[in-house]
Amino acid sequence: MDTGLHRWTGDYLFVVQNLILKDFRIRYRNMSLGVFWSLLNPLVMMGVLWFVFTKIFQSKIPNFGVFALCGLVPYNVFTTSWLTGTLSLVENAGLIKRVPVPREFIPISIVLSNSIHMSAQILLLLLLVAATGGGVNRHWGWLLVVWPLEIVFVTGLSLVSSAVNVYIRDVRYVVESANVVLFWMVPIFYDFSVIPPQYADVYMYNPVAALVMASRTILIHAAAPAWSLLVKLTLSSSVMLLAGIFLFRRLRAGFYNYL
Repeated sequence: MDTGLHRWTGDYLFVVQNLILKDFRIRYRNMSLGVFWSLLNPLVMMGVLWFVFTKIFQSKIPNFGVFALCGLVPYNVFTTSWLTGTLSLVENAGLIKRVPVPREFIPISIVLSNSIHMSAQILLLLLLVAATGGGVNRHWGWLLVVWPLEIVFVTGLSLVSSAVNVYIRDVRYVVESANVVLFWMVPIFYDFSVIPPQYADVYMYNPVAALVMASRTILIHAAAPAWSLLVKLTLSSSVMLLAGIFLFRRLRAGFYNYL
């Protein structure tokens, strides 16, 4: 028992930390603007959506820029983490064959690295809310509950897709296509209230959509998210993580032969 505890608090933690640092070094290598690029994408997209839906379609949603960013940031965190997590085992094949560490550490560390990388976008969102009159309120504490649940969900999903991608390399394109579909299935530029009642529950079980709705409730409406939404978000995220761990462990025995 002592050896296992030592590994989790010492050796294994050291490996995870270095995998995260390695991802940061590679990401910002030879980049003059560094983390600024992670802010450029949501700002450009927010600007495009603001122009289209306020100047062309004349949306009646107040403070549309913040409204859209509340959807774009969770979507960007999810899609970037899922895609890079899916590719993580194949792209680190040399490390897997040389270093005897639990293979699940690789997709997990990539997801965590992307979550840290995307924290700049979260900070941008909070600053924009504060600057446009929303102000800081006591319900912001709920962000520390709902945001980690998205990380839990995408970690479980990445464990599944990264393991399957070792055997079937087409998974990358499935993930990319799914992310395109997800952009329209998450209320990024439209309000949840326009969704027909028969589809409302389906949206709430989608962790990305649930996080978008919870974030808007907290940041725009200065209220706590509904308990029903939190329960569904927690349930779907937990089930996905458990399923990811189970499937990953079933498939990892053949990784060495296929990488």
